[in-house]
Amino acid sequence: MRVLTALKESESAPGVILMVAALAALIVANSSLGEGYHSLLEFHAAGLSIEEWINDGLMALFFLTVGLEVKREFAVGQLNSWSLRVLPGLAAAGGVIVPALIYVAFNARSAEGLHGWAIPTATDIAFALGVLALAGPRVPLSLKVLLTAIAVIDDLIAVVIIAFFYTAHIEMLYLGLAGLVTLVLILLNALGVVKLTPYLLLGVVLWWLVLKSGVHATLAGVVLALTIPLQGKKVSQQESPLEKLEHGLGPWVGFLVIPVFGFANAGVSLAGLDGAMLTQPVVLGVAVALFVGKQLGIFVTIRACALFGIAPRPEGANWLQVYALAVLCGIGFTMSLFVNLLAFEHPELQEHARLGVFIGSLLSGLLGWGLLRFFSRASATDS
Repeated sequence: MRVLTALKESESAPGVILMVAALAALIVANSSLGEGYHSLLEFHAAGLSIEEWINDGLMALFFLTVGLEVKREFAVGQLNSWSLRVLPGLAAAGGVIVPALIYVAFNARSAEGLHGWAIPTATDIAFALGVLALAGPRVPLSLKVLLTAIAVIDDLIAVVIIAFFYTAHIEMLYLGLAGLVTLVLILLNALGVVKLTPYLLLGVVLWWLVLKSGVHATLAGVVLALTIPLQGKKVSQQESPLEKLEHGLGPWVGFLVIPVFGFANAGVSLAGLDGAMLTQPVVLGVAVALFVGKQLGIFVTIRACALFGIAPRPEGANWLQVYALAVLCGIGFTMSLFVNLLAFEHPELQEHARLGVFIGSLLSGLLGWGLLRFFSRASATDS
């Protein structure tokens, strides 16, 4: 029990477990078990393949936690005022726009390749915070706060991108019914209903309707999260319904959902890996956009905000540490792999994008950790 409690309270544990799951997928996919690995993912049960149950079903829980975190942070957390939203908001925007432009530059001649422009725009909060925690106590708390805020806004932008750019065909009947269920959820909130059971039952119905509508089913998790009460007239316990659900789901998502997703989607075959594959536009576009684009867009934005008096540098941090934070935002594993599934239908392009995500995320993680671990001892007053 002590081990489980320690794991649950560890900031780095979810990221480390995700790394282990991804490594395990790579090993299995490139071993004699590779054929069985892919066959298992393609096995159908109750109308969906195992891979679809993971990506459309389990990941809805991930997006539910994302929505809960976004609502809490904007209402009562680190983003509860415009002054607190300015720096992470602008930094997140820079960290989306610059990687997207870099990716487009590499794939401008390929209409199909251009569909992947959003793959390198996301930050994996579990991985990034895990690496930040591994860097040791020398990392200022302000950096963790800023990284979390940037990642939360990053996730919000990713949700908007998925909703508007990766929904091809819409069944209006099912979408309309999903809208009615959403109105009922909003009404429950307005009436002060604080029991989670009716919200969760309607959430399952909402997920099924969104799945049938053609909009990606995981977005139902975000919609449900935004209707969960953060405060209620009849709430007598210390935790609000939202906080109770977030704390209850957190360990399951961090230690089960995300690792299972990573294991199911990180199985890249390296059998045909050669120099030619590494120069493919999608591979280069994703890798360079994550490793160079993320750090460039975020660090330059933060530096400009400080230079022009828009927002100060994070308290207690020097510019090298801020740069290291920007580098860590290039770890785009979970959300990048998820967007990859929506962007490309061709298995070869998906493989190329996965390889690019691995390369860009690995380089970002190693450089960010190295900077924080070995080269961030300078005074926080450095200019």
